Amino acid sequence: MDTKTTEFSNPLLFRGNVDSQRHDDNDDSFEEHKPRQHNATTSSLPPPTLTLTTLVAVFGSYVFGTAIGYSSPTQSRIMIDLNLSVAQFSMFGSILTIGAMIGAIVSGTIADYVGRRLAMGFSQLFCILGWLAITFSKDVWWLYIGRLLVGCGIGLLSYVVPVYIAEITPKNLRGGFTTVHQLMICCGMSLTYLIGAYANWRILALIGIIPCLVQLLSLPFIPDSPRWLAKVGRLKESDSSLQRLRGKNADVYKEANEIRDYTEALQQQTEASIIGLFQMQYLKSLTVGVGLMILQQFGGINGIVFYANSIFISAGFSESIGTIAMVAVKIPMTTLGVFLMDKSGRRPLLLWELA
Repeated sequence: MDTKTTEFSNPLLFRGNVDSQRHDDNDDSFEEHKPRQHNATTSSLPPPTLTLTTLVAVFGSYVFGTAIGYSSPTQSRIMIDLNLSVAQFSMFGSILTIGAMIGAIVSGTIADYVGRRLAMGFSQLFCILGWLAITFSKDVWWLYIGRLLVGCGIGLLSYVVPVYIAEITPKNLRGGFTTVHQLMICCGMSLTYLIGAYANWRILALIGIIPCLVQLLSLPFIPDSPRWLAKVGRLKESDSSLQRLRGKNADVYKEANEIRDYTEALQQQTEASIIGLFQMQYLKSLTVGVGLMILQQFGGINGIVFYANSIFISAGFSESIGTIAMVAVKIPMTTLGVFLMDKSGRRPLLLWELA
């Protein structure tokens, strides 16, 4: 009776120790009566809760895509309605990146302090306020304010969403699930292009609020990251969250212990500074990581995405052809990346992309 009480009063993270002790005491009896459970980390099919939770998270990625794709189909109509110059509209388009820089700088601190789930909700409040400011703009300054607020929101989302997905998924599914973040960015951008070809720019801004509200209203129904919960010392909640994500009958003891060990090791490390990144042992990894980001930005993709319609028109194509061409290329290639990420590995995909 005492053993049974101890077993259920301890957190799941320490359940493995109890089971190990019982196994030593009575090996045959333990193996005979041990419940049959599947290992969540080796299962080929993702649990339904994990799939739905990821779907809620990537609504933030979709919001990111709508913000990026908004300026291209609305350029001519905004300039006419509010009597903007090319320089003013260029500022409207590029101020999104300034807001995103601000949001990205504080994203890690906010996500660690309040958790991944609350950080996503916080970012959506910024996005909703920004879209409303754009919708009811009467002059260029309200456009700037709205665009800046949306930028702050997506800057926070750009960090929180992939981190949250990586923390809730098992190793064998992590690559593909994380790539869904990029796929939803492409979907949001592409659908904004298509809708923007027919809808008024104020209506398009209102439509941008819909995915923000969907995620904001869905967040209370999904679990927080088990890794973050363990990091802040909420072990029982971490156990419950992990079990919920892997399924009621899943064996999560091994993964829970891995989270515990990682958290303990992390807490024993001294607080690192950014200067510590420039040590020789990190030089290669830092050069490759930062180099990839620099190459992506210097490729000019943001300029093309922000002003795709005017670029295609200047090249002699119609506005609709430019929109269709962007959609036809981005979504299929990103979808292919989702399926290949865990099969071919990261490095071959990066080399193929650079080539």
